Amino acid sequence: MFSRKAGVSTHTSAALVCVLLYAVTAVGPTFGSNRTPEPKGPAAPQQRELIAEKFINQKLQYWQPRMRLADWHIDIHLVRAQLLEPRTLGTIHWDTDTKRATIAVLSTYDYHLPFRAMLGDMEFTVVHELVHLHLASLPRSDASRREEEHAVNSLTRVILGLSK
Repeated sequence: MFSRKAGVSTHTSAALVCVLLYAVTAVGPTFGSNRTPEPKGPAAPQQRELIAEKFINQKLQYWQPRMRLADWHIDIHLVRAQLLEPRTLGTIHWDTDTKRATIAVLSTYDYHLPFRAMLGDMEFTVVHELVHLHLASLPRSDASRREEEHAVNSLTRVILGLSK
């Protein structure tokens, strides 16, 4: 949330961090089991895409309940770069009334990272978009977009760091 009054923005941001950290850490001993073995990089592009599609679905199944979003119906897909905003790795569209959302993650065809690094990037994107979903009820504006992205990236790093 963006505010011209620094105190309001800081308190709101701190409250959001507390709520999200509680949602992620309150799941108990199962939290540290985010140890899906990462496959070695396959040679064929079609194989990479199939493995990545399975990987992002597994990560969604892992993170959705841990982030207290089990009451949402969330679809996830790999998409080509031209379907995303420039310089982004994913996006999410949601409907808070029906609690439905769709996450799009950059396709392996458009990644230029080694396979394992690409999968790590994809998991970051899944968690990042789920954090956005938590913030869906907050007011948004073009002016607050940059601050929201910064906060979402920071929270995503914290959440993923706690799972290691």
